[in-house]
Amino acid sequence: MIRFEGVSKRYLTRTALDAVDLELHPYQVIGVVGENGSGKSTMLKLITGLARPTSGQVHVDGEPVTRRIASKVAYLSELETFYPFHTVEETVQFHASQFPDFDRARAREIMAFMGLDPDAKVKNLSKGNRGRVKLMVTLARNAPYILMDEPLSGLDPMVRDSIIKGLISFVDLEKQTVVITTHEVNEIEPLLDTVVAIRQGHLLKVEDVDTLRGETGLSLAEWMTQTYAGNES
Repeated sequence: MIRFEGVSKRYLTRTALDAVDLELHPYQVIGVVGENGSGKSTMLKLITGLARPTSGQVHVDGEPVTRRIASKVAYLSELETFYPFHTVEETVQFHASQFPDFDRARAREIMAFMGLDPDAKVKNLSKGNRGRVKLMVTLARNAPYILMDEPLSGLDPMVRDSIIKGLISFVDLEKQTVVITTHEVNEIEPLLDTVVAIRQGHLLKVEDVDTLRGETGLSLAEWMTQTYAGNES
């Protein structure tokens, strides 16, 4: 379980998260949705230990988060963190050297599934294929928590489709929990079990997606529009 207890995060004069109390239950796909700048990326960085709360506490499985949480958390950043001179295969080998839970066989299976050339240099790949490489090295870990920051951002529809199919094919929800941030919900709605809506650093609502659709008859995008309209500042 991931728990936020009164968590605020400020950067100089900007408040990214404000007094957030939240529990995220395991073995499901959780979407953190909101506009750009709403605090979604900050939420993931706090779970990974890449940022510290200004106040409050973040716990994963009952333990306060530190940088050592990387042993439990696989993190796909919106930024690219590869060595451009590596080939795709060398990228696999490097990540295998960094994380004991990295599964080389699964990485190569994902590589084939994504149509990646193992001998291609990362610097020569298209943006879409670099996105596929990020997904490959993230999903190849046997970490109990997989955090993905805007994995579909800026990618063409074919690449988005392959990433979504990769999530379906290579995540074991009997053992893993996935948290995805996005401001584009149409593509990932079929994957989600729970949605967390945030705005300007404030937690608006947490809903079970199936219950939401059954009770409101709305798509997730329509629900977001309605939720945000009811919380205009």
